[in-house]
Amino acid sequence: MKKIENTIEINAPKEKVWQVLTDEKYYLQWYAAFGEGSTAITDWQEGSKVIFTDGNGMGLIGKIAINRPNEELLIQMTGMLVEGAEDYDSPEAKGLQQATEHYVLKDKDGITVLHTAADMDESFYDMMSAAWDAAKEKIKELAEQQ
Repeated sequence: MKKIENTIEINAPKEKVWQVLTDEKYYLQWYAAFGEGSTAITDWQEGSKVIFTDGNGMGLIGKIAINRPNEELLIQMTGMLVEGAEDYDSPEAKGLQQATEHYVLKDKDGITVLHTAADMDESFYDMMSAAWDAAKEKIKELAEQQ
């Protein structure tokens, strides 16, 4: 696995950036960078399951490991969604179980610095790195428009 890391300065308070990260009204827009129709099914509570799906029954399953509103969100991957079925036991699913997706928000003189880090299989690294670049720009745009 390789880690995709991004840092971006956003001219909006942390609360607005957090809202863009966790409110369906906004995350549906920036998740589109990973594929049209992408969504998350979760309540975002620490310990809760999260299913990231492409709308066609494929995706990733994780657990909200840390949720400190306006500060930090850490998702630990636990499996994958294959044709609508949850898979935790295949070699591919087990290979994901060390992967995380991490968001950290810091205040810097009224500007929010958002740092993201996502573990990625090397075969998807280039494609997903480009998707993360597009996603971070959309997060910035949405937070600054509020």
